[in-house]
Amino acid sequence: MEVLGIDVGASGMKGAIVDIKKGVLLTERFRIDTPRPATPEAMSKVIKAIVDHFKWNGPVGCGFPSSIKNSIVLTSSNLHSKWVGVNVDELFESVTGLPFIVVNDADAAGIAEINFGAGKGKKGFVLTITVGTGLGSGAFFNGNLIPNFELGQMYYKKYKNIEDYAANSVRKKKDMSFKKWGKRFNKFLDHVELIVCPDLFIIGGGGSKYFDEYEKYLKVKTPVIQAETLNEAGIIGAAYAAKALASVKF
Repeated sequence: MEVLGIDVGASGMKGAIVDIKKGVLLTERFRIDTPRPATPEAMSKVIKAIVDHFKWNGPVGCGFPSSIKNSIVLTSSNLHSKWVGVNVDELFESVTGLPFIVVNDADAAGIAEINFGAGKGKKGFVLTITVGTGLGSGAFFNGNLIPNFELGQMYYKKYKNIEDYAANSVRKKKDMSFKKWGKRFNKFLDHVELIVCPDLFIIGGGGSKYFDEYEKYLKVKTPVIQAETLNEAGIIGAAYAAKALASVKF
């Protein structure tokens, strides 16, 4: 079963055709910079360009950097404020003529990890944390997604969101050592552990490739492991989210 997966980020929008039975990319990723301003109209054109690049005529799954409820965008995050209130499924379907399932981008990455990566077969309450420009989170109980679990949006001291204190982008911007930043990230995990008591943390996103550099500074009681699907997670999980559409004939 093949599905086109698209991962929408604040800096880039990329896609690939995915084998959703095996959880592997069947093509090279195709990437286009996220337009600025990142309005619905401008980004819809990029979505169509990605679909056209693959000459795709089938279901599409898309990870999107916002909380999404009943297909409605609830937050603009790093995108344009015009996104709030938009039915993103309907918008992308109208532009491409194809059926879309759009989910939160961190949820998409988590879906990949739970079905094909380090979270496969794990029971209980599992949190996947994407460490990148922000701090995304995907919540799963016995393998089932609890959508829009936006833990990176928690307030912390003088910061509007704790991701402004502990995201990987903060480490880069401030040129912090992994020791100093790792202690910050541990505070984030410590808060999450106190509030929701997970059984397992799985660390993904771009910052996960440095996991060995900061693992020693993570002192929470909950086990913390590295993700396995890494940079392909968003595309794979987005495609898998559209699994229900894969039986439709085109």
